[in-house]
Amino acid sequence: MEIFVSAFLGELASRSINFFISKTSRPKVLDMEQRLQRALLRAQIIINEAAERHITNLALLQQVDMLRDAMHHGCYILDTFRYQSHSEVDAKDQVVSHSFSLSKVFFMKGIYSSNRNSPLLQHLEDALENLSSIILDTKELVVLLTSYPPMCRQPYSMHLFLGNCMFSRQIETEHVVNFLLDTQPHGSEELEVLPIVGPVKVGKSTLLAHVCKNERVKDHFSKIILLRDHDFTNNDLTILREGCAMKRQNCISKSNNDKGWLVIVDIDGDLNEDVWDMLYSSCKQLMPSTSKIIIANRSAKITEFGTTRALNLKYLSLEASWYFFKTIAFGSVDPEMHPTFGLVAMEITKLFSRRFIGMNIIARLLRDNFDIRFWCKVLDFSRRLIQKYVSKFGVDPFDLINQNKPVHLGRMANPFEDLVFHCEYQRYSREEVPKIRVQDVIYGSVKALGKSEFLSWVSPIPPYYSYVATCEVRKLKRRAAKRKRYTENGINLC
Repeated sequence: MEIFVSAFLGELASRSINFFISKTSRPKVLDMEQRLQRALLRAQIIINEAAERHITNLALLQQVDMLRDAMHHGCYILDTFRYQSHSEVDAKDQVVSHSFSLSKVFFMKGIYSSNRNSPLLQHLEDALENLSSIILDTKELVVLLTSYPPMCRQPYSMHLFLGNCMFSRQIETEHVVNFLLDTQPHGSEELEVLPIVGPVKVGKSTLLAHVCKNERVKDHFSKIILLRDHDFTNNDLTILREGCAMKRQNCISKSNNDKGWLVIVDIDGDLNEDVWDMLYSSCKQLMPSTSKIIIANRSAKITEFGTTRALNLKYLSLEASWYFFKTIAFGSVDPEMHPTFGLVAMEITKLFSRRFIGMNIIARLLRDNFDIRFWCKVLDFSRRLIQKYVSKFGVDPFDLINQNKPVHLGRMANPFEDLVFHCEYQRYSREEVPKIRVQDVIYGSVKALGKSEFLSWVSPIPPYYSYVATCEVRKLKRRAAKRKRYTENGINLC
């Protein structure tokens, strides 16, 4: 009896202490949330002001980039904290429970432990301290921003603005522009070459298209030539030779004679040394010495051809991906008014965080179908697909799509049909594209059978590529339920 009473009193004391700690720490957590929210608003004001200015100072852009990264991280931590309080309630909801079968522990993995108050407060404090420190360092930046001319821009809602601009590549753009405008003599007749390296669909072509549209670049070069994979067929560089012949025929004015040419080599395939030597030699013979070359490729081998340090493009961080995805998916709807939607959207972001085009497609699909049941179905369908391929083949299915390998994606609305994704290719803006979207076949109820082409994505920003997918919709055989056989003494009774 004494042992029971002692254990009871010990448990009562332990619960009382935990209750007291939770009551005293909760106001501190809420205060930290409000302070972080205010810091995020200040950071957003500075970043928006910087985005509206034509900044050419690379050091200032690096400081803005640091502030933007800290803001993305702070938003991610703050949203994670807010959605945590709703995860327990949503887990009991029949609509959400199926999509969150891995429980809230999976959702908070890497952020919270069993004693969640201490890690929670620590993460909020770290995010607030980091963001506040960077904001203090930007006092001079705020003053200097007013010295840069504003760019003409129509007033946009944030989701329209982010959906129609190159997201989080301002510093990389200015890096390339500075390379192109640099006219310092190097004491040789060699042409300057900048390699740009990055994985598939990281935004190399988009970056180059925005650089070419820059007015300073257009005024600096008399001609810009873009070479793609098909221009290197059979080692043929007819575009380069025809362009040079055209220059001679047009008799460019004397004011333009001193201007160099810009040659951009944007290819997916390998560029071997022999082909590069031929290209470089042709450029030296046919173009002014002030000309420059940019090579963009997935392989780091092209860094050997550069005369300056290569620019390496990387995928967006998870925090930046979440900021972009949330803004596009919710549109003009306030995410704070729909925490359950935010909980689902954050999980979807984790699945598509390294796939910018995929994030765009799914975010716009969710925005057009603002229904929690549909959002949960998309999450559950996507998660099952990825888990199936990772467990069976050890690879993400979207990585196979990038390699143009067949992938069985299935159909969310019809489990008795399968969509096989064969390959995907780009089309230029003036080329015709299919009218049926592949996402409407996968996630919608569009009727389609057999092999056909579907539209994956149309980029709203330069170079305005359209992505067309060759897919095949197949009917799956329905498995008949096996009848149970009852035996007695080795004889089938039915």
